Amino acid sequence: MPSFTIDHPLRFGIFLPPMHKTGVNPTLAMHRDLELIDHLDRLGYAEAWIGEHHSAGSELIASPEVFIAAASQRTTHIKLGTGVNSLPYHHPMVLADRIVQLDHLTRGRMMFGAGPGQLTSDAAMLGIDPNDQRPRMHQAFDVMMRLFAGETVTEKTDWFTCEEAVLQMRPYSNFDVALVSSVSPSGSKLAGRYGTGLMSIAATEPAGFGVLDYNFNVWQEEATLNGHTADRTDWRLMGPMHIAETEAQARENCRYGLQWVFDYLSHILPTGDPNDPPPPSDYDEFVDFLNETGRMVIGTPDMAIAQIERLQEKTGGFGCFMMMGADFANWHATKDHWELFAYEVMPHFTGQAAPVQTSYDKIIDAGSRWVDATLGAQLTEIGKYEEERASR
Repeated sequence: MPSFTIDHPLRFGIFLPPMHKTGVNPTLAMHRDLELIDHLDRLGYAEAWIGEHHSAGSELIASPEVFIAAASQRTTHIKLGTGVNSLPYHHPMVLADRIVQLDHLTRGRMMFGAGPGQLTSDAAMLGIDPNDQRPRMHQAFDVMMRLFAGETVTEKTDWFTCEEAVLQMRPYSNFDVALVSSVSPSGSKLAGRYGTGLMSIAATEPAGFGVLDYNFNVWQEEATLNGHTADRTDWRLMGPMHIAETEAQARENCRYGLQWVFDYLSHILPTGDPNDPPPPSDYDEFVDFLNETGRMVIGTPDMAIAQIERLQEKTGGFGCFMMMGADFANWHATKDHWELFAYEVMPHFTGQAAPVQTSYDKIIDAGSRWVDATLGAQLTEIGKYEEERASR
C-alpha cells in the first residue's frame, strides 16, 4: 500500500474571552457563543480556547469548564480548551479534578490552558494582590501537573494546602497543556520547564511581535534544560482579524464594535508604549492605524493570508493561528467572517488548495486538448454508428 504524510499543516482556532458589547442580552450572548463554536466545528476549525473572567461586564464566561461541557455536547471534532483558567482563583486539586472530569466527558477533546488571571479587578474582589498572581499561578500549576501525572502531593503554601492529595481518576487522554505568553519571558520559561505548549496571545501587537522569536528561544532552551522538547506544533499565536469580500465591507462591518472593544481593552491592559501618541479617534484613521501597524487585519482574505505569512516568516513556523472572539462586527457579519476565512484562507495553509489548483491548471493550460479528445471520441462513435446503419 502506498503511504504519505502531511507535514503538520497549520491549524486554526478561536481565542474566545469572549468580548461582548454591553447593552445586549447576556443570556443570548452566551448562547451565541455556543452557536459560534458549533459553527466553527462545522467549518473545520481545530481549536477553541474559552476564557475565565468575573468582572468588567464584557467577558461573561465565569467557568470555561462549564461552557466547554455544554459545547462538547453540540460539536464533534473541534478541541475545546480553557483559555485560560486563572489558577490563583482556585484550589489546585479541585481544579485539577474538574479538568480530568472534563477530559473524560469530552473523550479527550479537552485542552488545559493556564494563566495568572488577566483582570486585576477579578483578583481585587478575591482579595488577591496583583503582585501575588504570578507566583501563585506557578505554585498551583506545579501541583496540578504533579496530580495529572498521578502523584500524591503534600504541599502547604500561604493560600492553599494539599495533604496527600491524589486524583481519584487518571486522565482520559494525554491532553494538551498550554501556558500564556505575551511580551515577557515568564510564560515561555514556565512552558519550557514543564514541557507544555505555548500561547502567544499578543503576537500581532508590535511589542509582542518583536519578541516572538526571543520567547520561542526561551521556551526551547528551558525545555532542553529540563529534558523536554519545544515542538513548534504546540505553539499557538493569536491575532485579531475581521474579513469580508472587500476591504470596504470589512471596514463597514467593524463600525459596530471595533472602537468599543479597543476602548475596553485600554482600560484593562497596558496597550502600546506609553510614550507613543494615542491612536486616532476618527474611525477610518483608526482602521488604517490597526492595519498599517499589523495589530489587526480589517480587510480581505488576501490581507489575512499576508498577515499569517508575516508571522510565519518572523517565527520560522508555528502550529496554530487563533483569532480573537470579540464583537468587532454584528452577529451575522461575525459568522460570515469565520466562514469566509475557512473557505478562502485556511486552505492556503493546510495544503488543501494547492493540489486542486494544480489539477485545474493542468486542464486549462492544455488549451483545447481535452475538448478535442472528447469531440474526437464523439465523432468516432457517430461514424461507427453510421457505418453500422449503412450495412443493414
